Amino acid sequence: MISPDTARFWWRAVPKERPKGAGWRAVDESDFREREDRVTGRQSLTGPVPGWADDLLRTARAVFLADRLVRRDASPDRWTRHFTLSLPVTDPERWQEAAVPVLEPLLRALTGDVWTLEFRQLPQRPTQVLFPGDDARRAREVALFSGGLDSLSWAAQRAADARRGPLLLVTFAERKPQKRVQQPAHEAVRALAKRLVRQITVPGQTPQAHGSTLERSARSRGLLYAALAVRAAAAEDVTVLHAPENGQLALSPPPSRQAEGETEGEAEEGAVGGLPASVVHPWLLHLLNQLIQAVAGTVRVKNPLLYDTCGEVCQAALAAGLGRDDLERTLSCAAAPARRPGPDIVNCGLCYACLVRRSGLLHANGADATPYEAAPWLLPADHRRTELWRALELWLERPEFTADDLVAELPLPPRTHAEPLLEVVEHGRDELRRLVRSAPRMEETA
Repeated sequence: MISPDTARFWWRAVPKERPKGAGWRAVDESDFREREDRVTGRQSLTGPVPGWADDLLRTARAVFLADRLVRRDASPDRWTRHFTLSLPVTDPERWQEAAVPVLEPLLRALTGDVWTLEFRQLPQRPTQVLFPGDDARRAREVALFSGGLDSLSWAAQRAADARRGPLLLVTFAERKPQKRVQQPAHEAVRALAKRLVRQITVPGQTPQAHGSTLERSARSRGLLYAALAVRAAAAEDVTVLHAPENGQLALSPPPSRQAEGETEGEAEEGAVGGLPASVVHPWLLHLLNQLIQAVAGTVRVKNPLLYDTCGEVCQAALAAGLGRDDLERTLSCAAAPARRPGPDIVNCGLCYACLVRRSGLLHANGADATPYEAAPWLLPADHRRTELWRALELWLERPEFTADDLVAELPLPPRTHAEPLLEVVEHGRDELRRLVRSAPRMEETA
């Protein structure tokens, strides 16, 4: 039974399609600001996109659109919302029977909301325009490339490996960060490349507000980003998609659950890294891979940096040939000033992702010359934006991080050993402790 406060969205298979029944809100590609042909059109793919990959992307787009169009503060608890989505796919029976049991828990864990998915027959496959087939250009590896520390480090390491074929980087572009961060990061990778490096840049998906205020937490954005890259990997006939994120952020241990002031509705549009339900958390990646397998998909998503701290990721980037300035130009922030109007400051310096970033650069370089919006240790002690810093200091005073802490919010996948993950967290805590000890001195000498 559908609750009366459930938001019901019907994704139109064709522009003039009408929802069957009352209470639905019809949505489609036109509800995004970006031109459709720049999102799913010609993108230098060397092969056709399988139906299941198009279906996955359509589902992720509908989820993201619903997520942004329904405000959390209108819910009884000012957070949890209820959604029902009706979506057209190539094989509705498979999606309904095999995918829904995995997809609905995935969305619940990712967004904190309650989701009901209904699938119906897609009347026709999307039209695809492909570049002429060229096996020499076909990717042998595909990776997400955001322009952050983690994706830059991984791309630099892989690009320098001359033994492999072409590397395809999939970038989810954003207007200001693309010019300030993503383009310079890609140029730094190309300068080190000993193999062909291709890039697909997909414009950021911005819903049409139609006069209302969009929800800002945007927890489903990571799934949309992953689905875009899975689609590209499937078209290139690559079976593993790399989604690099250091273990400190991927595991999201305390105090990151208190990060970003998110419960106050202050998380910025596009804030994904470092939030409590990052899509690259091992459990969510496990569910995502189960979902792909359930719809007969051929791509597996893997986080190659799960067992690395941010400092170790930075060290690997330097060893691959990147310079300190390359690392300091990256975007790590979960509430990035780079996404807001105003001065060209890229990272806030206060969120959990920025604090991990500061500790990683300090570990690798002995210093961090990144220009931040603010430093938490220089703000008044009662300033609301120092809450996370104070929580971090208390958390680091705890003698150890236990296996129970590791699974307090989300479980680990079957046959996943906790010990190596606990080591990552403890090594990351050591890096953060050094940041806490060095912070005032670092600011005095900056």
